[in-house]
Amino acid sequence: MKTYLVGGAVRDKLLNRPVTERDWVVLGETPESMLQQGFRAVGKDFPVFLHPKTSEEYALARKERKTAKGYKGFCVDASPDVTLEQDLLRRDLTINAMAMTDKGEVIDPFGGQKDLQKRLFRHVSPAFVEDPVRILRIARFAARYARLGFTIAPETQLLMRDMVNAGEIDALVPERIWAEVVKALNETQPSAFFYILKNCGALARIFPEINALFGVPQPEKYHPEIDTGVHSLMALEQATLLSPCLEVRFAALVHDLGKALSPENNLPHHYGHELKGVKLVEKLCHRLRVPNHFKTLALHVTQYHTHCHTIGNLNATTIVDLLQTLGAFKPTNQLPEFILACKADARGRLGFENTDYLSGKIFTEIAKIAANVDTSAALNSGLEGKKIGEAIRKIRIHAVKIAATKKP
Repeated sequence: MKTYLVGGAVRDKLLNRPVTERDWVVLGETPESMLQQGFRAVGKDFPVFLHPKTSEEYALARKERKTAKGYKGFCVDASPDVTLEQDLLRRDLTINAMAMTDKGEVIDPFGGQKDLQKRLFRHVSPAFVEDPVRILRIARFAARYARLGFTIAPETQLLMRDMVNAGEIDALVPERIWAEVVKALNETQPSAFFYILKNCGALARIFPEINALFGVPQPEKYHPEIDTGVHSLMALEQATLLSPCLEVRFAALVHDLGKALSPENNLPHHYGHELKGVKLVEKLCHRLRVPNHFKTLALHVTQYHTHCHTIGNLNATTIVDLLQTLGAFKPTNQLPEFILACKADARGRLGFENTDYLSGKIFTEIAKIAANVDTSAALNSGLEGKKIGEAIRKIRIHAVKIAATKKP
């Protein structure tokens, strides 16, 4: 059996980055011979097997031919006579189209090592246009390697734009898009993912709500960066610095969607953008089938981020009702994540990146006071049903009022 290490493992070895998973390509074998040697078949669309001891993926070398639109419209040839170079030719980028022998020899027929040195994403062949997922993959690689200075080759950028204009991007199903978004949010610079999509026109097709924010002005006094789209991606970057929680990052990204709906004669002001944004976040989440734990936090941050920013000016009743809405009195809740996303919003402004978010600290302390009140009087009062809840609410409101009078 001839086997070669391929793809990301080779790329990251050459970049001196940690290799988290290893994929192998196998030459000269058949599905039957792989099974006879103890491998377990797992591939649905093409022959992929798990090694009987390491559980690493071993795929038969294959060629692909485009037969229909979309990322599933392919005819696969995985016969034993497919060569290593033919297998590498079908891959997306030159930096992913390298193989390595067990002795460490690099097989690089398409110049991947040179492109690594140039920090360049460049397509292997014109067949790049046949798979729209590759647009998302390049954007995700940009999010991962942006800090290393990687850019997209002009000819590859042109192909990506041609794919979008040809409607290939429209063939992507919601689950595949969301899967790539989650991976991008988990990278070191997720804003690069969305900038790459914007530059090739894909953002307008996949995330029209986010794309619509670019060019929408905000008051320069509060937002020196002015552009709402830029601010949203700055907030995403701040969320990435503040928390590994992907829900926080997503919430920071979409928190200002409502600003795209502000009447032109009101600009650069955005009155009521919070409630307007709720509908847009719901629409986006429904279209991409975003999981509820992402959606819930995103909706809360969208509707109530300005409440968090101005917590010191809110009365006790409003604060307690807000905490109730946010589920802050439940044993498990997303209040810390809510405050982090609001902090990312506050810091996601030009010149405000390192400011202390005092409102978040105040909100956290008030939440503790309201959650830790003695509710025994209400529980033992003989009240029933909703009246018990109302009695506890009044106790909490009173506690928050008392705490406000003790401010230094």
